[in-house]
Amino acid sequence: MIVVGGEALIDLVPVALPPGALLPRPGGGPYNTALALGRLGAEVAFCSRVSSDGFGESLLAGLRAAGVDLSLVQRGPEPTTLAVPSLAPDGSASYGFYVEGTADRLFTLPPALPEGVRALALGTCSLVLEPGASAYEALLRRESRRGVLTLLDPNIRPALIPDPAAYRARFLERLLPHTSVLKLSEEDAAWLGGRVEDWLAAGPSAVVLTRGAAGLTVRTREGGEYSAAARPVAVVDTIGAGDTVNAALLHRLTAAPSGPVDWPEVLAHAAHAAALTCTRAGAEPPYAAEL
Repeated sequence: MIVVGGEALIDLVPVALPPGALLPRPGGGPYNTALALGRLGAEVAFCSRVSSDGFGESLLAGLRAAGVDLSLVQRGPEPTTLAVPSLAPDGSASYGFYVEGTADRLFTLPPALPEGVRALALGTCSLVLEPGASAYEALLRRESRRGVLTLLDPNIRPALIPDPAAYRARFLERLLPHTSVLKLSEEDAAWLGGRVEDWLAAGPSAVVLTRGAAGLTVRTREGGEYSAAARPVAVVDTIGAGDTVNAALLHRLTAAPSGPVDWPEVLAHAAHAAALTCTRAGAEPPYAAEL
């Protein structure tokens, strides 16, 4: 089983008609990753705290429909977090957030995860918003110590980070030592300001960099470097594309037999899945049959 921990929220996505209208869509990096894994056919559980309001119910319904295990989900009466993406002409998105007093940031550390868990993925708002961020950090440390493969996607949202220096220090000193695979975008890497060599030295065995239309690249601790080209598609928007990459990486990494990772194949799989997500409005990752 793969466990994905982090926020589930509602993206208020701009639509063409009527002018200025916003369409509520399920979202949140970890939510999208869990949804994508379920659609790819992986055995996956979502670990979060979700509101009992109408938005929270719809979020869980989406995961349930994708076959995601919800037994690790905590519930609360607080409202669901809202995100308002602004789309650039190329389909890329920036975000504003409504997070005060919302349910997901009150996540608490769960009991030990089931013995059959092979991987844990964390990322985005859940790494920033306290007190939940400290609980997710404790979950990462605990599961890493017992040999679970861990994937970290910082998915930087600058509007949510009041102290960039403190976040960068936490990332390097407290998160990376417990991370097996670091996946981040070029924009994330630029904001963090570090070097791949430094990140690999801090703990991860591989760093996967997403580069938009230029595809994906991985660097490994052993010195290997591999790339995959992006699939040419008509982009509607890029919402959820990076989260789909997370899912596709984990789908392949946990399914492969022990031994060297076939990184060119893993990256090609991730590029294909992410490209299909970009052809749809909002975070709508593909199903296995579409690949």
